[in-house]
Amino acid sequence: MDLSVVIVNYQTFELTKNTINSILEYEYPFDVEIFVVDNASSDDSLSKLKDYFGNKVKFIASVENNGFAAGNNQALRQATGKYQLLLNSDTIVWENTLGDIYNYMENHPDVGACGCQVLLENGELDKACKRSFPNVKNSFFRLFHIPTKSKDDNYNLTDLPDGEVYEIDCLTGAFMFMRKEALDQIGLLDETFFMYGEDIDLCYRIKHGGWKIIYYGKSKITHLKGASSKKQKSKLIYEFYRAMYIYYKKHHADESFFIVNWVVYIGIALLCALKLFLNIFKKKN
Repeated sequence: MDLSVVIVNYQTFELTKNTINSILEYEYPFDVEIFVVDNASSDDSLSKLKDYFGNKVKFIASVENNGFAAGNNQALRQATGKYQLLLNSDTIVWENTLGDIYNYMENHPDVGACGCQVLLENGELDKACKRSFPNVKNSFFRLFHIPTKSKDDNYNLTDLPDGEVYEIDCLTGAFMFMRKEALDQIGLLDETFFMYGEDIDLCYRIKHGGWKIIYYGKSKITHLKGASSKKQKSKLIYEFYRAMYIYYKKHHADESFFIVNWVVYIGIALLCALKLFLNIFKKKN
């Protein structure tokens, strides 16, 4: 198999259907298999997807929802593709995108993962598709919404052109086109992350494994960001800040003074508590 596409579904029949159709709409000069992992949906989206696609898609039904990383890993363990694509269930793949990135990976064997230009529904760039790794300095500016032109606030790489090709640190989990050889070397997604952060962690391990990560801005997908979770639930807020804690503790705590670590941990906890409070207050009103 040349390419394995992995999509996690959680109660998003229409979105997932449209994502798969955006792949099947085109023909490719290579073999493609599509996995859909249903994360224990409580509606009938899995059965409807099975009825709609039949044997065109390989389905995996999770007994319980253990998170986005765990869902993807179920399929990655079965996938046989030379390349493996993590694709969100709320995306639309543009014509030639898979083919162009496939060819790029074939011609650049030192690349472990490649992403593309990810456009939001309004046509603007999803800034998460090309990023630096988070660190104490750039996270401080972002978390506290401090406007700055400091060179330390380089997280979203806004100074780099959207439509070109270059090496970066981090892609978005909405579209990660990876070399199986790289995954075999560094391991699958860290299931400690329930939702959020697993893509940054995976990119960190790929890059520190000696592979390049490339932003291929000549190709595009559309990301209906948040369409699968329009109502920001307390669980998602908690997992967002929990992911920050896990990532920092895993990759940066050992290289920082314990006082710095505690300041970071307390800051994350306070921001999480504030966001949860504001979310509850908003629901009551």
